[in-house]
Amino acid sequence: MAAIGRLSTKGSVLLLCDMQEKFRPNIFQFTNIVSNAARLLQAARILGIPPIVTEQYPKGLGPTVPELGAGDLTAHAKTTFTMMTEPVEKELKALGDPKTAILCGIEAQACIACTTFDLLERGMEVHIVADAVSSRTQTDRLFSLSRLRQSGAFLTTTEAVLLQLVQDAKHPKFKEIQKLLVQPSPDTALLAFFSSL
Repeated sequence: MAAIGRLSTKGSVLLLCDMQEKFRPNIFQFTNIVSNAARLLQAARILGIPPIVTEQYPKGLGPTVPELGAGDLTAHAKTTFTMMTEPVEKELKALGDPKTAILCGIEAQACIACTTFDLLERGMEVHIVADAVSSRTQTDRLFSLSRLRQSGAFLTTTEAVLLQLVQDAKHPKFKEIQKLLVQPSPDTALLAFFSSL
């Protein structure tokens, strides 16, 4: 049976890719992308989903932006365009090899794409949070999302992820998650993507 992409807190990991200071002025919708990723991280903490953070060449591109709320996490420095470096692989192994990755960050055509391909090749289900992913240009962002969907990744949104993870208003953590949903996710100009489908 084909995978349907049902999310669960069990066996999931949140991957936060390269949301760094030097990208701030150049990435399309950067503030809103980081805001959505920060909500995903808050939800992951509430629901016990482990987060993993990477930074692309931090010496040149600076640290992860503070508003992500990941200051207490160890960011894995890298130069590759995939998050799947040796330290990240070790962390995944220590987590019991999660089966599902919830992926957000930048840039869609580079590190998000390469990470997705590596995760899919190792048999993981990949959920790309489209309103928490971007690039320097909207063209690269939208075409990359389309390409990754063709490769077998699931495209989703911040709010969809939060609701699918709890699945029931009776979930013991639902009220905490609900607080993260009071404000709708900011519009990150994704509707252009659907007009191209």
